[in-house]
Amino acid sequence: MNRTKFIHSLKIHSLIHCRIIVFQHCSIKKPNFHLNFPAFLLISSFTNKININFEGNKNPLVVSRLPSAVYHQPSTVAMQLIENIRLAFQSIRANILRAILTLIIIAFGIMALVGILTAIDGINASLSSSLASMGANTFNVVRKGDGLGGGRRNRKRGPAISYDQAVEFRERYDFPAQVSVSERGTTLATVRFKEEKTNPNTIVMGIDDNYLEVAGYTLDAGRNISFEEAYGGRSVALIGQDVIKKIFPDTNYDEILESIISVNNVKYKIVGILATKGSSGSFAGDRNVLIPLYNLKRQFALQNNSYNLSVSLDNALDIDAAIDEAIGVFRGVRGLKIAEDNDFEMTKSDGLFDLVQENTAYIRMATIFIGIITLLGAAIGLMNIMLVSVTERTREIGITKAIGATRRNILIQFLTEAIVICQLGGLLGIILGVAAGFGVTKLLGGTFALPWAWMFLGVTVCFIVGLLSGLYPALKAARLDPIESLRYE
Repeated sequence: MNRTKFIHSLKIHSLIHCRIIVFQHCSIKKPNFHLNFPAFLLISSFTNKININFEGNKNPLVVSRLPSAVYHQPSTVAMQLIENIRLAFQSIRANILRAILTLIIIAFGIMALVGILTAIDGINASLSSSLASMGANTFNVVRKGDGLGGGRRNRKRGPAISYDQAVEFRERYDFPAQVSVSERGTTLATVRFKEEKTNPNTIVMGIDDNYLEVAGYTLDAGRNISFEEAYGGRSVALIGQDVIKKIFPDTNYDEILESIISVNNVKYKIVGILATKGSSGSFAGDRNVLIPLYNLKRQFALQNNSYNLSVSLDNALDIDAAIDEAIGVFRGVRGLKIAEDNDFEMTKSDGLFDLVQENTAYIRMATIFIGIITLLGAAIGLMNIMLVSVTERTREIGITKAIGATRRNILIQFLTEAIVICQLGGLLGIILGVAAGFGVTKLLGGTFALPWAWMFLGVTVCFIVGLLSGLYPALKAARLDPIESLRYE
């Protein structure tokens, strides 16, 4: 009996009692055993040859180059799952290059998804902490268009808050609170001390005597800028920790105090050293030099400079009344008539955080969309690989069906293979994404937290992609006719 006719007879007479002898590195302890073919799901995987003897036939039929999927029917669902996963890994090893390429595409999609979302969460946590340090008892007076949502289109900006208006508001505001006037001069200053100098990225702020308390700064050494120095124009300065590290390496505070530094070629005497403030996003709390407000007006005077007014209340419960009072006072400072609208705005730290949350929600949606597009490409690639695999394994599928495998067995095997490839890609993508998120968060000065939710999302998305990508190839494999498959060359 030739091989093909024998296999056909197996399909027709599947209950024939046969003896099977398995050899070549076989792990079965008893190589001679009896079985009924319907007890087999697929052909054995731990050898490449089997001898099949009919009872009384002295010439066994040798079937060589058997497919990689062979096992006894497991007795439980868990065992069946483990066996299918094992078979999937064997198939992946047989087509390792194609599997790796698809796996990498999936990994990059998951990395983009997990990495960006992790970084956003870290930055949000850092901003929340920074804004919380300002307290719920603080609000700011800014010109219209510079407040929350000020960057939106078609939003008319009000006139800048001048130096004289800011000072007048401080003098006229009669409420249990501290009022601070400040302004940023530049973010590109170079600070020098003898031969040492900083990079041209130092922030120079003009402040008054209330600024440190309102902005939440503390001093490690020295003293604050006094009222007379702030509005009289004395050349004194407070410096941050990052500036000290650059121009005073390995120098104690006593030697730093009273030293003369140059800020963009203008001399200042150091009277105080700021404690570490930390950084968040574009805010660099330690890479700064604070000089008297009047000095900043002279050194960095710009036509459109708008000064910042910050108000810190003694009692946070009075914030609504304090804002109403501030509106009335500043309308008088601006000289607005009763019928005129306010050309300035009041902002609170909690409102700023809400705006940040709203904007990052759009970034999240864009990130998810980008990740989905990448994974769609990976899904198409995976489906193509699985279709090629079905074509290459047509004869194998025919043999497995001929000895009793059902459509369900074939379907589950190919689906498992697709899902395993996706999960391997997802695992690599999660590792790369968490690492990328950690790096971006630290680079921007955020607070990193392990993104369990996004990791779970990555695993879920990979499972869905694998299921959808493998479904059509698995159905195609399950529907193959065993007789026609055995004739396939």
